[in-house]
Amino acid sequence: MKKVLTYGTFDLFHLGHVRLLERLHRLGDKLIVGCSTDEFNALKGKTSVYTYEERAAILRACRYVDEVIPENDWDQKQHDIKKYAIDVFAMGDDWSGKFDELAAFTEVYYLPRTEGVSTTATKNIITNAQEQKKLQMKNALETLRDLIDKS
Repeated sequence: MKKVLTYGTFDLFHLGHVRLLERLHRLGDKLIVGCSTDEFNALKGKTSVYTYEERAAILRACRYVDEVIPENDWDQKQHDIKKYAIDVFAMGDDWSGKFDELAAFTEVYYLPRTEGVSTTATKNIITNAQEQKKLQMKNALETLRDLIDKS
């Protein structure tokens, strides 16, 4: 059985995540996903919309994922490769070159990201929509004040 391992935060699960997990799954027979814990994200300066438990549950529901483990720190990858007898370690190509040292223990692949889709872009869309709504509310209140002042 060929085992594949990857890691990520997987916040605001989207099409890019699905396509990456599907391609990772095709690299072997079993896909293990290390999901960053809230504590590890805090160390990285990241804040997730969903908690670790929620993100792990979403990952477990994905048909391409066979097992979800917590990612607690940067240094656990080599340990996990040995612990789970991993044949392939793979990440999105935004991490290209960052884990090349793991090639001493397993095959290392960097897969292309899905163009135009990212958690950051999704968060930006949500933030912009919220700001636009605030501006609309502010304009409506100013119009209402003007109408009250004229009466």
